[in-house]
Amino acid sequence: MTDPAQAAALQEDKQGSSGRVIFVGMVGVVLGIGGTWFMLVPSRTPAVDRALAAAAPAQPVLTRIGDRMVVPPGSPLRRVLTVEEPMMKEVARSLVLPAIVEADPARTVKVLPPVSGLVLQLKVQLGARVKQGQELAVIDSGDLAQAYSDIEKARATLTMTKKAIDRQMGLEKAGGSAVREREQAENDHAQAKSELERSETKLRAMGIPADQKEPSRLLSVKAPVDGSVIDLQVAPGAFLNDNTTAIMTIANLDTIWVTANVPEKDVAFVFTGQAVNVTFRSYPDKIFEGKVLFVSDVIEPDTRRNKVRIAFENPDKALKPNMFADATFLAPSVSRLMLPTSALVLTNDRTNVFVEAAEWAFERRDIEIAYQEGAAIAIKSGIKPGERVVVKGAVRLND
Repeated sequence: MTDPAQAAALQEDKQGSSGRVIFVGMVGVVLGIGGTWFMLVPSRTPAVDRALAAAAPAQPVLTRIGDRMVVPPGSPLRRVLTVEEPMMKEVARSLVLPAIVEADPARTVKVLPPVSGLVLQLKVQLGARVKQGQELAVIDSGDLAQAYSDIEKARATLTMTKKAIDRQMGLEKAGGSAVREREQAENDHAQAKSELERSETKLRAMGIPADQKEPSRLLSVKAPVDGSVIDLQVAPGAFLNDNTTAIMTIANLDTIWVTANVPEKDVAFVFTGQAVNVTFRSYPDKIFEGKVLFVSDVIEPDTRRNKVRIAFENPDKALKPNMFADATFLAPSVSRLMLPTSALVLTNDRTNVFVEAAEWAFERRDIEIAYQEGAAIAIKSGIKPGERVVVKGAVRLND
């Protein structure tokens, strides 16, 4: 009997003086000579090998048995798949974010003009360091002149009402005045005293002692705190008519803030008191070690980021507002199962791996990723220590 490949190769030849060819097949040539039969077996050639391979029954590459994917013996997948046990690793995760230097708002003061008027002199420049009580600017103000006038009127009225009380008390003792008139004089004196106190308070609010003996239209604006002028919004010759608009900002830079914006997905990684290493572009070879002082309770709606601030002492003023920095947030080291990203198989919206259930038999397993670090992932759940996972070629098992 011949197989189909042999039947397809049968052929007859013409009779000749040397004998008769019965058939030519893949296994050889049968030749009859003078009543004697011979089998001639040819040497193996690539064509013969291909024909034999085509004639052989096909072997399955991968077999599914229930929930398992089985790789049978002889399958070429066995040369493709790499199976390893996840590695347990002590991981100290870090998060590096861009940051910027800011003045501490609790040490920053906006200087408001106490009166309207014309700026005659500006005694400081942007960036200047000032001491509390130092003169900043001189303003020629009609409001100040009016305040002096009001206080002089109040003092004169107080003196007059005091004399009226004394006079009414004398008349009352002599029987020449009614009690009602004396009470009216006392009321007028009380009102005059109240008006004087109001006028003195207004003058002190302008930064001028109420007992100043030489009234003047010129008001000297003084520095309320020690610090540096970080913003200047006025110049000589400017007329000030809005007492709610700052003419300059003074910040005490002995302590500064480094502010970073943490992406929403990393908010859980950052916490108050966390260790942070900060490097500044101006001082690339120096690392400033600090701790998280403040984590905002609100996500910024436009950037979807959370503000985090780190405070640093800055006695030499080397760190300046608006400097750029890089903040590295450090977390305590934890033990994690680590896998290469090549082990992951994405199915719809799930992340899977193939876990070895038996020799060359694998089961699909859903996993939860804690985070990715380079070409490796940290496993949060789904795999236990000691289990073996397909780390290379897993996509070949994904049916």
